[in-house]
Amino acid sequence: MFYYLFEYLDKIDFAGAGLFKYISFRAAAAAVTSLIVSMIFGKRIIKFLQKKQVGEVVRDLGLEGQYEKKGTPTMGGIIIIAAILIPVILFAKLDNIYIILMIITTVWMGIIGFIDDYIKVFRKNKAGLSGKYKIFGQITLGLIVGLTFYFSDNIQVRENPVASDLCNTVEVNQKYYSQSEKPLKTTIPFVKNNEFDYKKLTGFLGENSEVAAWVVFIFLVIIIITAVSNGANMTDGLDGLAAGTSSIIGAALAVFAYVSGNLIFADYLNIMYIPNIGELTVFAAAFMGAAIGFLWYNSYPAQVFMGDTGSLTIGGIIAVFAIIVRKELLIPLLAGIFLAENLSVMLQVGWFKYTKKKYGEGKRIFLMAPLHHHFQKKGLPEPKIVSRFWITGILLAIITILTLKIR
Repeated sequence: MFYYLFEYLDKIDFAGAGLFKYISFRAAAAAVTSLIVSMIFGKRIIKFLQKKQVGEVVRDLGLEGQYEKKGTPTMGGIIIIAAILIPVILFAKLDNIYIILMIITTVWMGIIGFIDDYIKVFRKNKAGLSGKYKIFGQITLGLIVGLTFYFSDNIQVRENPVASDLCNTVEVNQKYYSQSEKPLKTTIPFVKNNEFDYKKLTGFLGENSEVAAWVVFIFLVIIIITAVSNGANMTDGLDGLAAGTSSIIGAALAVFAYVSGNLIFADYLNIMYIPNIGELTVFAAAFMGAAIGFLWYNSYPAQVFMGDTGSLTIGGIIAVFAIIVRKELLIPLLAGIFLAENLSVMLQVGWFKYTKKKYGEGKRIFLMAPLHHHFQKKGLPEPKIVSRFWITGILLAIITILTLKIR
């Protein structure tokens, strides 16, 4: 919104209006605004949730400090969603196809999570929204994203950009935009010529190979969105764990968006140039600010929990963002915490069922799943577990960013 206002003011030579042309300035403004929204309006939202008695229902899991969390307001993901959408609407270009996709993702996953929390809290149904409906919602979002990639001419990529041609940003952007291709390519980490074309998977189909490649791509988009959003949901089990981890991931994604949308950096790093994707830096900054701002109230001991309203939303955002910047194959590394939490549950359940069927008695790999509860069972204090997960997340984010150069 402000972008268009200041674009007009710049045309009439209003002093300082030209700052809004710079993505870096608008990203910084979005981050600061999201922090302010989180901290100021967060307190009011928490009081509202307390008034409505939107408290956490605690199951007896035999964990230290478990019952201290009983009654803590949940559905705090509303704070995160508001702190993302308000700065994005104020500072981003709202006609940008990537911004539109991210807004749709935020609202869509937020609605699914909100319905789940509503059923748990107000309907007193601990199971929440049925799993099949959650999956249906995630699949639908995957179809929206995948089909938008297929049908929209505004989504393009360009390999091997040459920044030496840069004399006028608009002219060069139009030049590469006109020479770009539909985005059936992604990035393979640690490989020299690291662009992979999905068409190679279906080349044996001849004339139908391109259509089949799009089917594979859309199927992969659905799998990624489902896996990452569920992984974020699994991670949301300790005070500050999911919010802190997500803010770290958001910072790394902001770097990828900025360098991929900048012709000079794309040329220097020898990565795909994606016209107009730099605008996502503004969204990533708002996302990071919202997650950090939420920590103001969610850090140990938590005054509010994000609930599925928040966890499903941040998982969906991370998944779609990574797909848009062509870094979906880096998700297992970048979102390694989410992956570990997911795998711990899958391994625990799978091994228990297997041993029970074979030996008549189920055995467990971990003391408890998801993984963070395993460490709780070992006697580690909650803040220490969260801090170590954050440190691990920072390490994974740094390694992920280094894939830009290490091949």
